[in-house]
Amino acid sequence: MSRYRPPPSKSSPYITAAGARRLEEELKHLWKVERPRVTAAVHEAAKNGDRSENGDYIYGKKRLREIDRRVRYLSKRLDELVVVDQSPDNTDQIFFGAKVTLEDDDGVTHCYRIVGADEIDTTNDLISIDSPLARALLKRSVDEEVSVSAPGGKNRYLIVGISY
Repeated sequence: MSRYRPPPSKSSPYITAAGARRLEEELKHLWKVERPRVTAAVHEAAKNGDRSENGDYIYGKKRLREIDRRVRYLSKRLDELVVVDQSPDNTDQIFFGAKVTLEDDDGVTHCYRIVGADEIDTTNDLISIDSPLARALLKRSVDEEVSVSAPGGKNRYLIVGISY
């Protein structure tokens, strides 16, 4: 039995200016604040002697690995991201960064903003440009109907509004 897992598919390299700022702030916080604090705690724990049974040392080293992994990821990701900070020329169609208002078959309205994969936040209705819904919406206009396959079946939406 193999442990091989195919690499995940690459997400779109687009991000909003606000999303890029948040990632840069996270990277700066991890590198300048969090990592030095954890390093100092590990250093103090190492002074206590036997490291094999020292929980502060073991968990501190684990946290350092997590921080280093995230810092490495953010550094690489920020280098390859394309910041989209202006509206497209044709604001009548849906593109990256659009705020889209949809109406489902039951007459319930939903409002989503299409953002990059690093900015997804379903509680604030931010959906990834790589999501099935966003892909179905791209290059569509107001009063067009879209159909999206979901785990519960197909959902149909009417595009009610577009803004940037």
